[in-house]
Amino acid sequence: MIMSAEQTIDAVIAGVADLDYAPTFINDRASDVRDVLIPSATILMGELKIHPGGCVSNTGLAMARFGMNVRLIGKIGNDESGRILSDFYRKYTTLDSMIFSETEGTSYSIVVAPEGIDRFFLHFPGGNDTFGADDIDYELVKKARLFHFGYPPVMRRFRSNNGAELAEMFRRVHEAGVVSSLDTCGIDEGSEAGRLDWMAILRNTLPHVDLFVPSAEETSFIFKRSLDTPEALSETAKDAMEMGAAIVMIKCGSRGLYLAAADKERLEKIPGELKKTLLPWAGRSAFIPVFVPDRILSANGAGDTCIAAFLSAILKGWTFEKCADIAAAAGAACCEHYDIVETLPNLKELKERIENGWKRGAGIN
Repeated sequence: MIMSAEQTIDAVIAGVADLDYAPTFINDRASDVRDVLIPSATILMGELKIHPGGCVSNTGLAMARFGMNVRLIGKIGNDESGRILSDFYRKYTTLDSMIFSETEGTSYSIVVAPEGIDRFFLHFPGGNDTFGADDIDYELVKKARLFHFGYPPVMRRFRSNNGAELAEMFRRVHEAGVVSSLDTCGIDEGSEAGRLDWMAILRNTLPHVDLFVPSAEETSFIFKRSLDTPEALSETAKDAMEMGAAIVMIKCGSRGLYLAAADKERLEKIPGELKKTLLPWAGRSAFIPVFVPDRILSANGAGDTCIAAFLSAILKGWTFEKCADIAAAAGAACCEHYDIVETLPNLKELKERIENGWKRGAGIN
């Protein structure tokens, strides 16, 4: 349901906007992609699913589904993919803050997700590569309670010059008195992004970030360490907080998530009214085991919906435990469908499922 423009803006979601083309695989469960994608073979497929993708789509629209009044800032082309994407967005919010380019195409990803194999993406960056800090409507951001940005590794301007524009954007958001949140994405080791010094980029950026919410895979790449143990997760979260982040949530996929908060002194620096919600988290940490999905059709978008539920719960003033649980629940529920947003349960339904004894996984030891 679209919120009226007069209502308080809960969150501005900015960053990568693209369209996901997800062919449905009908093969038997496989253990290796080479068992599915066979050279010279004609591979029979199921229906092609087309969904909005990227941080702007997945996190932004999921938050709208969770009852938040959101605005989206991203750059898309005036092409067929852009028109399809716009139609999705209109179901949940306005397009007033989106940027439409006449010269650059809309970013797209082909999502390759055979059953039993971790998904991978064939990605065209489109207008995301020329989207920069000056494209953010800071007057709009000032009206919001929270600002979330996602996927700088696949946005050329935001990853260039040790993330100078990324740090500048977050500095301006903090200067506007708005709580800030940052998500990363997978980094191709062989690409330009994979050769950058991401520790330097984080050191420049995290002093202006309140909520740092990456996945274990990309965090492991950045920090150059395995995150297979609670000790490694704790050490990495502490490193990120020493760089400046107030709260770190590391999404660990089928294992669950790790949530940690800095000390009271850092949390006191969180701007706006959300500081009151987050101050009791000072010094706390926990590993939250995953909720077990009834079935797994696709993990695409699970991390983004996990973040969407986490941020929505914070905006509602929920406790540390409830925010962590609802985040884990949303990620699990997303895996039960191919569609990322329209089949997603609302927060009330997720809470009821948790309260009714939704089974958890073993977690991490």
